[in-house]
Amino acid sequence: MIDLEASSEEVVLFENADWRVIADGLEHRGTGYFIARDGLGRRSETGLWEWPLHLTEKSWCSLRPFREAFQAAADLFDVERDEALAQSFVTGFGLRMGQGGQPGSEGFTKLAELVRPKSIARRRPAASDNRPSPHRNGAGRKDEVEMVRAALS
Repeated sequence: MIDLEASSEEVVLFENADWRVIADGLEHRGTGYFIARDGLGRRSETGLWEWPLHLTEKSWCSLRPFREAFQAAADLFDVERDEALAQSFVTGFGLRMGQGGQPGSEGFTKLAELVRPKSIARRRPAASDNRPSPHRNGAGRKDEVEMVRAALS
């Protein structure tokens, strides 16, 4: 995958708050992240579309503007959309949970928010157990889980 910044002299075919579609492909306006036109319809071995799966890893990528621009680019570049595209967005970005959701959440819950580390039952150390805590600076498992949750949001 090559991230190239598109020329600012390009004619904009479609644009929203985060993305723009130009003749060469799809570009994120804030980061310059670029998806080449000829790679837009790439699929994984399972038949799912690669870009919705890949962009979910980017903390700066919001679902609604990306989906809107991606679909516009597919239409403009005659890339046939199918049911696997919707499944790719659901697999990558999450499931629709109820109506509306939190402000800014677009009614979706990211999979990272659904998957949480399993809680491990902690045993109380015996009175004779003088081993040091395995956690740095005495931080417990709860603190580590909270740090992971914060990093995923």
